[in-house]
Amino acid sequence: METIVSVKPLLAVAVSLFGSLLIIIFGKKPNLREACTFLIAFTKFGIIASMIPVILGGQRIYYNLVDVLPGVGIAFRVDSFGLLFALVSSSLWIVTTVYSMGYMRPLKEHSQTRYFAFFALALSSAIGVAFSANLLTLYLFYEMLSLSTYSLVTHHQDKAARSAGRKYLTYLMGASIAFLLPALILTYHFTGTLDFADQGILAGAASKTMLTVMFFLFIAGIGKAAIMPLHSWLPSAMVAPTPVSALLHAVAVVKVGVFSVLRICFHVFGIDLMHALSLDVFLIYFISITILVGSLFALKQDDLKARLAYSTVSQLSYVVMAGGLMSVLGMTGGVLHIAMHAFGKITLFFCAGAILVNTGIKKISEMKGIGKMMPITMGAFFFGSLSVIGLPPFGGFWSKWNLALGCIDINQLPILVVLLTSSLLNAAYFLPITYDAFFSQGSKFNKETTIKEAPVLAVAPLVFTAVVSFILFLWPGIFLELARMTAKAVMGG
Repeated sequence: METIVSVKPLLAVAVSLFGSLLIIIFGKKPNLREACTFLIAFTKFGIIASMIPVILGGQRIYYNLVDVLPGVGIAFRVDSFGLLFALVSSSLWIVTTVYSMGYMRPLKEHSQTRYFAFFALALSSAIGVAFSANLLTLYLFYEMLSLSTYSLVTHHQDKAARSAGRKYLTYLMGASIAFLLPALILTYHFTGTLDFADQGILAGAASKTMLTVMFFLFIAGIGKAAIMPLHSWLPSAMVAPTPVSALLHAVAVVKVGVFSVLRICFHVFGIDLMHALSLDVFLIYFISITILVGSLFALKQDDLKARLAYSTVSQLSYVVMAGGLMSVLGMTGGVLHIAMHAFGKITLFFCAGAILVNTGIKKISEMKGIGKMMPITMGAFFFGSLSVIGLPPFGGFWSKWNLALGCIDINQLPILVVLLTSSLLNAAYFLPITYDAFFSQGSKFNKETTIKEAPVLAVAPLVFTAVVSFILFLWPGIFLELARMTAKAVMGG
């Protein structure tokens, strides 16, 4: 594969890193501050989108910033896998910025300048992980993401926020320092490199026992993937403002986790070594527990954001499944789920925030009849639900369809049963919310309730992402192509 040297991936990371300073400078002028945020977000997306023709043309982009160890530097590479994740994160940042204005201003949230500045830093970190060329670069941006999002998790500065923040750092940075960093050091010790390679770098580098131990260190060290039992930080982090939950804890942060797990499986171990050590089979059965138990936990939650959080815990493992489904179809489905789940789940979080802004209600049991007051919001919630469940005509259908075909392809019918059972559970915890919203009467909403949606800046983004979820069923286009390219490259085809 031809490699092109270009500074574009560094620029994509740096634009919001330095842009956060502009946000701070104009902090006392909210309109100018938000205008800066839009300018930075559109610039970042434009830089990333400009790399699409190169990657679809079968080439790869590389840029080495500085060497820090023999054979290891702070370096960036853009391939189909990283580009897919970067497109999702950067495009949804623009939508979330609109939503943040519709959410933060009516609630008169404090420290909005700090909020927008750390949001920009978090997006730099996420794109840094997406475009990392080696484990060291990935690790540095992974930790930078934990630190930059800590301020957002603790935004409210109350007892619950501080407690959630402590758990957040304990789980994410504690795991990465205790497990991920040693795995990284061992990889360098045995191979002399940390660079990602299409067929992996660890084959034959150490004994089978040592390689198996290193795999477990990697998986345990990536807490952002929220694989059980390292998942409880995610529901706790829902104390953050809803835009943070929507973009960072349903898209950017958690997708950095599953993206990193797949990088390890695909480009550090490689599928041949994964299969030789039976780690592929272990992985898909191990994460099946998270898929099912996460859905069962979601079913029990009355707090809407908590239900969405446990749903995310479950759905993330659909992506991780790509690391063990050794077929082009299965890997395509898992990688594609990064995009499809992102648009569906961010719609649901946007709806939860719009309900909170408009009514102050958080509990599902208090939302009976709310569809009469907020028909647009609850209609979008229904669309987002169908996409996350994996039903047509919404984009989530294609990722789960490919995952199911991947299970059949490698004759793993028990895993297919897990996926179908989980989808049924998804329907069981999502569809009653919409039904009760439109067809039940509660103590707060009845026949006399008049229509009163949240501010337009809070409603327009959720309508947009719901419509995109529908469009992605008709034209999965760029995301499906990038997912297929990733799977074929990993499979050596």
